[in-house]
Amino acid sequence: MELVVGRVAKSHGIRGELVVEVRTDEPEERFAVGTVLRGRKPRDEQTQSYTVEAAREHAGRLLLRVHGVNDRTAADALRGVLFLIDSAELEPSDDPDEFYDHELEGLEVRLGDGTVIGTVTEVLHSGAGELLSIRRAQDGSELLVPFVAAIVTSVSTQDGAITIDPPAGLLDPDFGDSSK
Repeated sequence: MELVVGRVAKSHGIRGELVVEVRTDEPEERFAVGTVLRGRKPRDEQTQSYTVEAAREHAGRLLLRVHGVNDRTAADALRGVLFLIDSAELEPSDDPDEFYDHELEGLEVRLGDGTVIGTVTEVLHSGAGELLSIRRAQDGSELLVPFVAAIVTSVSTQDGAITIDPPAGLLDPDFGDSSK
């Protein structure tokens, strides 16, 4: 399974630097000088290799130079490129309470009494923390659940299930809708 570790947001300057939205907890490893990245445009199946020549943090963003991209025009052509790794390349986590996004996606979400709520479709990363995007079994609508210990009481990748203990109202379809 391919996992996205970064996305080219735009070019930076006139010498071919790329602004990369980082989607990994280990950018210093994934974007180290000399690393060969696999990249592809969204909805494209063909990948291309890019060798990292330089990487630096600037104003809270990762600026990357890759071999063969030497000017703004070449950098602009890479806008939207997704940098990928194979999930088999990931080291298993030593922390039993730490998960990669792809390990959570597809898991069934249940209440403590076994009632099925739905299936995790995506893990969203926000400034306030991680959210599980769940497709409800009942009607297919989306439910967002904070991925915090107070709500997510257990995760079993072996059983393919997440158990939650939601606060009052979280499962209500109108919860958080200020227009009502």
